[in-house]
Amino acid sequence: MSDERPVFEALRRRRSHSKVTDEAPSRAELEELLGAMSSVADHSELRPWRIIELRGDARRKLGAGLAKAAGEDEDKYVAKAMRAPLVLAVVVSPRESGKVPLWEQEAVASGVAHYLGLLLHEAGWGSIWRTGLLTRSKAVRKALGVKKPEYLLGWLYVGGIPERDRKEKPRKPLDAKKHLGSL
Repeated sequence: MSDERPVFEALRRRRSHSKVTDEAPSRAELEELLGAMSSVADHSELRPWRIIELRGDARRKLGAGLAKAAGEDEDKYVAKAMRAPLVLAVVVSPRESGKVPLWEQEAVASGVAHYLGLLLHEAGWGSIWRTGLLTRSKAVRKALGVKKPEYLLGWLYVGGIPERDRKEKPRKPLDAKKHLGSL
């Protein structure tokens, strides 16, 4: 990684890991990474987010909530929730504000989710961001103890990076000219 542009290199090299090993960052490591979230652009410093850490059998609650919301077999959804040793649920926690609308507060929580994924990658952990139609369902909120006006944004599944996934992933080139306009 270049010493001159470490953020650029970290972002360029970041990748999703749908399969991870059974190792996971400790609570202390997570607290250190979350401490960096004070740099997320956050109008009025409302910090309208929180993270729910799910390890061990706590992940089964997520699976049970997803199964109930889908009206399907619980085993299938519990298996999905258990596919990583650590699941970090990102919660939007709206704050009363006369000048910061809800959409902006949700954008802050989204920034936290993506910064956290980047920091996990930089620290040597694999993660993948997951959402879906069931994310904001009542059954899933209830399973994780999320009460209105809060709501779930999605999850980061986190674990060790398997040896086969340690090489750099080729990327489809992005034509920045198509995404950068001017008036």
